[in-house]
This record gives sequence, structure tokens and C-alpha cells, in this order.
Amino acid sequence: MHKLTKTDFIQLLNCPQSLWLLKNKPEAYKEYEAEFSLFLQKLIREGYEVEEYVTQMFKDVKDLEQLPTNKSLSVINSPGFYSQVALETSEGVYARLDLVESLGDKVIDIYEIKSSTSIKKDKRHNHLKDIAFQKYVAQQNGLTVRDVIHVHLNKEFIKDGAITPEHLLVLENVNDAVVEIYDATCEEIKIGTDFINQDSISEHACDCLDKTSSNHCDTFRYFNRDIPTHSIYDLQRINQKKILELRELTVSDITDIPTEYKLSPYQELQQLSLQRGEPIIDKQEVKDALSKLTFPLYFFDYETLPFAVPRVNGYGPHQHTPVQFSLHILEKNGSLEHREYLAQMLEGPEKLLLKMQEYIGTTGSLVSWYASFEISKNREMKELYPEFASFLTDINNRTFDLMDPFRKDYVDAKFHGSNSIKSVLPVLVPELSYKDLEIQGGTMAVDAAERLYDMTDPNEIQEIRKAMLAYCELDTLAMVKIYQKLLEI
Repeated sequence: MHKLTKTDFIQLLNCPQSLWLLKNKPEAYKEYEAEFSLFLQKLIREGYEVEEYVTQMFKDVKDLEQLPTNKSLSVINSPGFYSQVALETSEGVYARLDLVESLGDKVIDIYEIKSSTSIKKDKRHNHLKDIAFQKYVAQQNGLTVRDVIHVHLNKEFIKDGAITPEHLLVLENVNDAVVEIYDATCEEIKIGTDFINQDSISEHACDCLDKTSSNHCDTFRYFNRDIPTHSIYDLQRINQKKILELRELTVSDITDIPTEYKLSPYQELQQLSLQRGEPIIDKQEVKDALSKLTFPLYFFDYETLPFAVPRVNGYGPHQHTPVQFSLHILEKNGSLEHREYLAQMLEGPEKLLLKMQEYIGTTGSLVSWYASFEISKNREMKELYPEFASFLTDINNRTFDLMDPFRKDYVDAKFHGSNSIKSVLPVLVPELSYKDLEIQGGTMAVDAAERLYDMTDPNEIQEIRKAMLAYCELDTLAMVKIYQKLLEI
């Protein structure tokens, strides 16, 4: 019999077939795991960090993590607070409750601790379903749940010295909202446990066929092998309504979309690019955009850390703290040099800003990809560190977004509807690849950086720093190469 955990349950609600594969064919599932698994690990780490502050709010919290499943039932019958309470039903439905207040006589309040700054109700998180799941497990074990309290971070909190839990956290009673969905959740749990324990299911399609690509499960390609390379899911910003309409027309390939079907201007260009087998480029618009740049060109990229519980004064929950930058400087004569910075310790970005001032002159254009991110970080730092305000305002005014030409003037079906640098680079500059690096994406970079500033082993620190510097350097070198390709148009 397969267990159903609360993490499994949220996955079940999104795609039951994907969870079945995880439970019944874990080796096959593992081949399709994406960076999302790192994201889940990050959420778990953050949850434990927030939990430490929650337990400071209540006196004499007893940690039951070491107790075997269900052995805590007799312990929590005594009034008081208990953390990490592991419970399981006879059907294998398992939950580890973050914090429980026992009122005696098998009556409890459940505190669900999250690292978010609000109660999330989207399909990937669904905090209320998560809590209803825990209530089910508790009540199936003979407990009566009086109240359920959602604990999350205060989005208005700004770190200024030592953190006071009462200022950092928000406790919100969500009992009424959970009661509304409880009966439906119980039914979903029963259906789910039956489903994952089936010996076999159809492995030729999954529920994600009716969803946009950002909502596809990691194993979408496993279950939907017949989906063409350039499918309707690649259409930029396609919504679920259009996907359902096109599936009703039995259309899965972009080239098969009827001419009378209404597409956005960009989607029409995607289709045209696919039909012609070449990119659709407004050469004059691209040239006009690039002609506004002035040398030297500073190809620039930040790496930041969005700690759930802020570690740097002046920052709030999940606010990105810049810790690294890469800078490629291209002169008019074609010479290229690289500059970089990675903080030795976790601290405010004053040293980072001093290095930027040292490397970036008073003339020339700064070039970033999705430049609104760098611009927003500069604005934040301008408020936090007014001594750098003039410098940061100046470089923001000189910043050009290299993504802009790919928003409407350079469309290639090979980008698969994305204009991220990870999608554009393999098409325009195939000789450069993130696949050769230890760190290959943003989630991996954040994971590495978070681990870096908690490490003590010098060799491990050196290896992580080397990987982080290589990743960020490729980001800006990629921009240089893409810029040079655009000049050849």
C-alpha cells in the first residue's frame, strides 16, 4: 500500500497520473524530474526556518519529531504545544503536523506554518487543501480539531537587527474556510488513495492536456508522447480557454491551426515562422533599437537571494538581496573584458555597489536581459543606500533590455513561445550552452547561493563559488554573443 502525504495530495490534485507514476514507477518518474524538485526542497528548508520562530512564540513546545508515527497520540493528550506530530490513517494517509496545541480530551488546534507572506490558494500550493488534509488525518485518528491557524510571514516586516517573532509572523484563523472545503477534500483523499494503489493506469495521457504549459506536471512528456515538437502549448501566452477550443478541434500542432482561428499577433508570427522554416524578423526595428546604444556596452546581470526570513537589515521576507554580478564590457573596437563580484559573506550590497562604480564608467549603455529586474533592484538599493542613489539612477537611465527585440521583432518558432535567454541562446548561439555548467538555471543558482553562505568547509565554499561565478559569467557572455548575432541581420 502506497502512502499519501500532504505533499503527494497537492500533486494529486494537479495531476493524479504524475503522482501514480511517482509511486509505482519511481525510476521512470525520476527521469522527468525538473528544477521544480529543487524549488520544493527550498520551500521545505524555509518552512523549518519559519517554524523556529513560531516555536519561540509559545513556551515549552515539545518536539515529537523522533517519535514513530502515531506514537504521539498518547503524548498530545496532555494540554500544551507539540511540534512535528506524525500521524497516519489505516489507509496510509500520512501527515506531519507542524504545530499542535492540545486542549486535553483529544481536542486540538492545528497550526500550519508556511514561508509565504499570505494564504496561497493557487493549484501548486493550495494551503487550505493542505490544512484540510491534515484535519482529515487527525480526525481519522480520533482527534477533534477545534481550530486551524495558518501561520505566515508578515509582508510588511523589515529586518532591523534581531528578529522578534511577533513582528515577523501573522497568525490567521482559517477554520471557516477549511470547513467549507472539508467534505470535498475527504472525498478527494479517498479517491486519491484508491488511484495511486491501482496496479496499472492508462499511460498515454494525463490531466495536464487541458492546461497551459506552465501548469504541466514534470512528467507531461512521459504521458503525452504524441504531442508534436511545436504544439499548441508553445503558443505564447495561450490561455486554457484557447487550449480547450483547439483540442475540441482536434488540433495539437501549431501548423494545423485553421486560418480563421483567432490568434494574437505574436502567435500568428510563431505559426508563420514554423510554416516558413525560418525566423520572422523586422530587421529595421531591430537595427533601430540597437543603434540607440552607445559604447562602451556593459552587459550586466545580478544574482540575488530571496530569503524567506530576511538575513540582511533593510530587507523584508522574500525580498531579493543582490550578492553577485557579472559584467562584460564591449568596446567599439571589439575588445571585450570581463569583471565580476561575488560577496564573501552574506551582508548588505554596499561592497557590490562599490565594485560596480569602479567598473562602470559614466558613459555607455548597460545591457541586461529582462532588464526590469535589474532596474527594480537598483531602485530598491537606491532607497536603502542613498549614498549610491545618483549612480544607480544614472545606470538605470542608461539600461537597455536585450530581450526587447525578441518580444515582437524577432520571432522564431524554435523559441517555443519563450523569449528567455535560455530559449534564445541555443537557437542563435548553439556553441554556448548552460548544460556544460554545474549550475544550469536560476533555481539551481539560488539553491547554490543559499548553501554557500551556510557552509564552513573551505573546499566546498571554493567549489560553489567557482560554479556560481561560471554561471553568472555565461549569462552576460550569452548577451554579448546574441547582441553580435543581431548586428549580422
